[in-house]
Parts: sequence; C-alpha cells; structure tokens
Amino acid sequence: MDVFLMIRRKKLTIFTDAKDTTTVLELKKMIEGILKVAPHNQQLFNKENAVMEDVKMLQDYGLSSTTAKAQSPATVGLAVRDENGAFEPLELTPYSSPPDLPDVMKSQESNGQEQSS
Repeated sequence: MDVFLMIRRKKLTIFTDAKDTTTVLELKKMIEGILKVAPHNQQLFNKENAVMEDVKMLQDYGLSSTTAKAQSPATVGLAVRDENGAFEPLELTPYSSPPDLPDVMKSQESNGQEQSS
C-alpha cells in the first residue's frame, strides 16, 4: 500500500509517496534524485527521532497506509553529512502560523452570505 511522507530538513519540506515495503535506502535514492545528495550522505529519522536503518522497510517503522495518509503524511526527518564528514544535527524549523483575521473579515465570515451585484 502507498504511504505518504513529508520529509523535513530545516526549512525544506518534500512531499512524496512510496510503498510500505520500500526500504529506507530506496527512499534515500528518491531523495537523491531531488536534492542531489548521495544516500550515504543522508540520515533519516523516524517520529521518535531515531535513525532509520537502510536495510529496514518503512513498515518496520510503523509507516503504513493507515498511519501515513495523503491528507496527513508521516514526518521523516533528514540530516545530511557536512564537509567534515559528520552528520548535522536534526533540525526541523517549525512552520509559521498565519496571522489572525482582521475584524472586518471576521464579521463577513460569520455572516456566511456574500453580497452580489
């Protein structure tokens, strides 16, 4: 079955899908096609922030069609190896929140009717 993933690194977010039988190494190869970073220079993290092993399948980490749906994809963290040969620490920049609606728009929204000419 298809699993839908949101791969995050700092301010970068990649949405992709894969089969639950896809190995972590195959997922890294998909990321390589997008970011041009070799799989051995990538480190993926599951929702517990534990490093995912290349030989294991996504379903081994609890990623299935019931836990990773299109409308609510599972988050996978990504870290890459720096010039010194060490992996960077996992960093996921939080998304910003939209500002509150202006009062003018709130009254129109609660009315629920649009005026037409």
